[in-house]
Amino acid sequence: MSIIQNIRERGSWILICIVIALIAFILQDGVGRNNGNNDTTTLGVVNGASINKIDFEQKVQNTLQQYAAQGAQRGQVINELWDQEVNGILIKQEAEKIGLSIGKKELYDILSGPQSPFRQYQQFIDPTTGELKTNELNTVLAQLNKSTKKEEVEQREQLYKNIIPPVIEQRLLRKYQALLYRGIQTPKWLVEKQYAENNAISNIRFVSVPYTTIADTTIKVSNEDVSAYLKENSAAFQVEEAQRNISFVAFSAAPTTADSMITKNNILALKDSFQTSKDAASYLNKVTPDTRYYDGFLGKSRIQIPEKEAVLSTPIGGLYGPYVDGPNYTIAKIIGTRLLPDSASVRHILIMTTNAQNQVIREEGAAKVLIDSIKNAIAGGASFESMVEKYSEDGGSKANGGIYEMFPQANMVKPFNDFSFENPVGSKGVVKTEYGYHYIEVLKQTPPSPAFNIAYLALPIVASKETTTTAQTAAAKFAAESKNQKSFNANALKLKKQIAPATGIKIYDFNIQGLGETREIVRWAFEKKVNDVSEPFEIGDDYVVATITGEDKPGLMSVETAKSKNIDVIIRDQKKAEIIKSKLKGATLEAIATAAGATVLQADSLSYTSTNISGLGNEPKLVGASFNKALLNKVSAPIAGNSGVFVISVSNMGAIAAPGDLAAFKEQYQGRLSNTILNSVLALKKTAKIEDNRAKLY
Repeated sequence: MSIIQNIRERGSWILICIVIALIAFILQDGVGRNNGNNDTTTLGVVNGASINKIDFEQKVQNTLQQYAAQGAQRGQVINELWDQEVNGILIKQEAEKIGLSIGKKELYDILSGPQSPFRQYQQFIDPTTGELKTNELNTVLAQLNKSTKKEEVEQREQLYKNIIPPVIEQRLLRKYQALLYRGIQTPKWLVEKQYAENNAISNIRFVSVPYTTIADTTIKVSNEDVSAYLKENSAAFQVEEAQRNISFVAFSAAPTTADSMITKNNILALKDSFQTSKDAASYLNKVTPDTRYYDGFLGKSRIQIPEKEAVLSTPIGGLYGPYVDGPNYTIAKIIGTRLLPDSASVRHILIMTTNAQNQVIREEGAAKVLIDSIKNAIAGGASFESMVEKYSEDGGSKANGGIYEMFPQANMVKPFNDFSFENPVGSKGVVKTEYGYHYIEVLKQTPPSPAFNIAYLALPIVASKETTTTAQTAAAKFAAESKNQKSFNANALKLKKQIAPATGIKIYDFNIQGLGETREIVRWAFEKKVNDVSEPFEIGDDYVVATITGEDKPGLMSVETAKSKNIDVIIRDQKKAEIIKSKLKGATLEAIATAAGATVLQADSLSYTSTNISGLGNEPKLVGASFNKALLNKVSAPIAGNSGVFVISVSNMGAIAAPGDLAAFKEQYQGRLSNTILNSVLALKKTAKIEDNRAKLY
């Protein structure tokens, strides 16, 4: 076993903190260590600093495991970790340029303080105080640093790669951001101006002629119009990374009705043996190993299944089904019923035998002796609270006196759950779980209600070979007959297949809108040319055929991409605006309204800080004009807004009562400005030389 795994409670025999050992461990190899780029494929290079592919992939795997329960996707993890790696390198390089560093004592204080990454190891936490046992940590690290054993050398390497560098990067980033923050100056005049604008209000009278008064079919928008618009507004339509646009059709290989009947017949064939089985767990493990059986009782509210009422009405030992539950045909068997609370409160003391990393931290026998001594101490008059504070190793409840308040059934590991719900209030006892030994006291329970132990026999509804072959053949035939985008569209129309577009695909994307995680299609889209048609890709229950409809190189966006983003709608409205403006004649709002066949409207208490107007929606140009002092009791020129063309007259301008003093506003305003510092790395990226090989290696 490793040193870390074998560390035990050592008491007070260590007399001094071996600070020098820890610092030597950190600085000898950890801080000055390179990334190991010389022995493997390089994933990327940031201003000359390499990112090691093997090390990076290990981080990907660790992250996927850590966040598996949250449904972490590999592509998302890869891209997020890439950004972290690049940002860390850039901050480190910038820190070196401007002389930012981390001293030995500072680094030691971090690693031995409240935010120490070593707190994840339970063996380094004092169960009495909750503090980091720095003496033991130093001893172990010093021993690891000297060891030549393979396992311990590997463990040391992991510390270098996974624990020390992130600590350094985070501290450097905070120092860098703090330096930038000190450079923010907010002049008094700017604060006063912003303060006044935030409290300004305006009342207006206006005439509105919506764009909808002109039929869309009467306005033609050509590709030349779109191109001209893009050039006029080029700053807003720049493409920073190369992009591809595709269209695709899908041929479904999902299970058919006939496939569903096959599964139904298969599960019906098992019904009798399921009925007569004496041990549900053994039967299900033998017949359907993937079927999970919870051998416990759940209240009605905790059971979420189709046809629940019918299932729960089945007598003990009886079967209900088969019925469809998601992708399965299911048969439910009522194993038993009883009256149990729906929720319970308990307090407990945990003496751990394994930690969250499944490492052994205490022998079973030692843990049992300790929990029994705690039990006896409480029986002899010691307070439960004092025992929790002194001994409990459950971080989730220790600060609350060991209490878990009104948790529902099946929310804890089974032995803990069973004791909490199957014993009356006031019961105390020792329970063994996968984490160690618990001393539990039941504090509260909801009134008992019917609870059910149910075994579920489930068979997945899967597509037959015939179904899969039919879809695959149809997709292959379609791909073979579609030589380019034109024939692709024609063949899709002939088969009445819906063509789905996907635009703005980047070379490092893993997901495509409408398809999910499809890295292979992304890679294909960047390997082929516009108008190319793919071979079928197997995506979930579908066989997908795609064609490349366009591409955008870094620079000005293409006309096709712009049209996919509805730029042609904006241009159409601009043309409508010119037509409407020509009709808005008159010296007064009333005259203009008569000429346009409209009415004079009013809007009161418009806010300078809001671009929304009741009944109109988002109209920033209209709101801006409403605070133009030159329009007080004057008629404006026509204003082309988002929903139509407007002519306004400002009735009056004022201010609402100030919600706070100027000093408080200044502090809030400066705080908002300081948030921009969080994006400081973006500026470093724009000037950095970054070689990114993700597209080649993933």
